[in-house]
Amino acid sequence: MHFIILLGIVSLFGDITYEGARSITGPFLATMGASASIVGLVAGIGEFIGYALRLASGYFVDRTKAYWLMTFIGYGLLLSIPLLAFVGYWQLAAILIILERMGKAIRSPARDTMLSYATKEVGRGWGFGIHEALDQVGAIIGPLIFSLVFSLNGSYQKGFTIMWIPAFLALATLALARRKVPSPQKLEAPLETDKQNIKGKLPRVFWLYTLFTLLSVAGFANFQLISYHLHVQSIVSDVQIPIFYAVAMGVDALAALLVGKTYDKIGLISLLAVPLLTLPIPFLAFSYSHSLVLVSVILWGMVMGIQETIMRAAIADLTPVERRGFAYGIFNTAYGASWFLGSSLMGLLYDFSLNYLILFVIVMELLSLPVFFLVKRRSEERNAR
Repeated sequence: MHFIILLGIVSLFGDITYEGARSITGPFLATMGASASIVGLVAGIGEFIGYALRLASGYFVDRTKAYWLMTFIGYGLLLSIPLLAFVGYWQLAAILIILERMGKAIRSPARDTMLSYATKEVGRGWGFGIHEALDQVGAIIGPLIFSLVFSLNGSYQKGFTIMWIPAFLALATLALARRKVPSPQKLEAPLETDKQNIKGKLPRVFWLYTLFTLLSVAGFANFQLISYHLHVQSIVSDVQIPIFYAVAMGVDALAALLVGKTYDKIGLISLLAVPLLTLPIPFLAFSYSHSLVLVSVILWGMVMGIQETIMRAAIADLTPVERRGFAYGIFNTAYGASWFLGSSLMGLLYDFSLNYLILFVIVMELLSLPVFFLVKRRSEERNAR
């Protein structure tokens, strides 16, 4: 539990840094002349790279067990966020935003694998829920820092400059965690493996689960595009946009703890909430009503809490210890590819017609439902054996 909390504090400082930036990158890019298509594309590319590279980093971690090396390199790339204070063109800003996402790709399989070892005894859902809740405390503080800077008539540049502090604190706390637990793989002993695991293969239910993830995430609008809509349509002020994001992160933190415990009690069925809660978001988020947008932000935070908690926890329960780093890499690559395609397409559809954007979301979420029930059935059959 101490190790889970330490990694949670690392993520807390990390989230202050990059979630603070993510809360305003849509309007920030818009001030430099970027269109909705560009904002959607940058967000999509960033998320895709931030997940696609996890395939390679996850495979590398499984082969080398270099958990700490990959985690330190990944968190080191957080420093690209405060460097945004020095840019004046959206093209350069886009590179730094994408570079930060690369860092997340490098560190996440190693960190999540270490977490999976630590959560074996405390409960997968609860352990990942605690980590996500601490993570989201930082995701609340980061946007509020930018909101405070704007309310004091500060600039984007001043906000990014402040981000040097949490970025360095994340690295310092990570060094402490490394000192306390140098060999996290010893926290969970491998179980008896089945024939598939002996062959080095991942179970079929894992691939179905990955397909469900791909479909359900494709229809989940990123906050950069939502914040772009709020900015260009003047629905809320630039001061309020980070506050809306902080609200979403607060909901995320509470949802993480709730769904974590729920997952430990009822299992995979709890993931049905992802498509069901995602469906109403575009109707509300891309409206012109302040109150409806706020409701969408709450739903958005709930979905994020589920995705970041029990979607990750389920991987540990569906895959063997020996292949877990690679499994997280594959899962996150599919997640990122889905977010890239969905974000890019929704950015284009936003410029063309909001009705088509909403239709796209509906189709993706409805397609994910039969795949989910197939995953649930296969998982039950596998556990029965």
